[in-house]
Amino acid sequence: MTNIIAIDGPASVGKSTLAKKISNYYGAPLLNSGRLYRAVALDIINKKININNKNKILQYAKSLTYEKIKSEKLFSSKVDKVASKISSKKYLRKQLMAYQREFPKKYAKGKKFVVIEGRDIGTKIFPQAKIKIFMWADTKVRAKRRYIQIKKNGGKTSLKQIYDEIVARDMSDLNRKIAPLRPAINSVLLDTSYLGIEQAFNTIKKYITN
Repeated sequence: MTNIIAIDGPASVGKSTLAKKISNYYGAPLLNSGRLYRAVALDIINKKININNKNKILQYAKSLTYEKIKSEKLFSSKVDKVASKISSKKYLRKQLMAYQREFPKKYAKGKKFVVIEGRDIGTKIFPQAKIKIFMWADTKVRAKRRYIQIKKNGGKTSLKQIYDEIVARDMSDLNRKIAPLRPAINSVLLDTSYLGIEQAFNTIKKYITN
């Protein structure tokens, strides 16, 4: 039986980096669920689709490919804003929830673990998961991490702009009516404000193997 490792947390807390490291260590398939919303958001931006055009948005959600989900163009302030807005749309969440729940069946057969990372994995997508991790970090630390990431990918922004966007995203995620961001009751809480990736990984590795 494949065990689901559910990793949740807000923007720029290090979820994707930790998830990738866990995936590589255990040879486990990995799905970064936030990339699903970002991929749809990028399509909306590139094709200049109205954010309330339900039919078009669902069309893009149904046509997601592995290449789109892995694109490095998914990380920009513009994509951040659109992804945040569409993530509250019930019809889109329902469509992408189906994709996420099918992922272990399609890609993790015969594997001990599968890693699913996002904002409501342990509470909504896979509430039955036995291994649940909820990550957190100081807002200023997260803003600096996102700023460095965007600059590395050639984007133009300011640290203040990133900080303001993360604060707004946190408020939206924490207070939305549909699947608000919160730790699952039986999750392990990991504050990465002052932890490097190796320290975070070693902490989680002990939890997984116990």
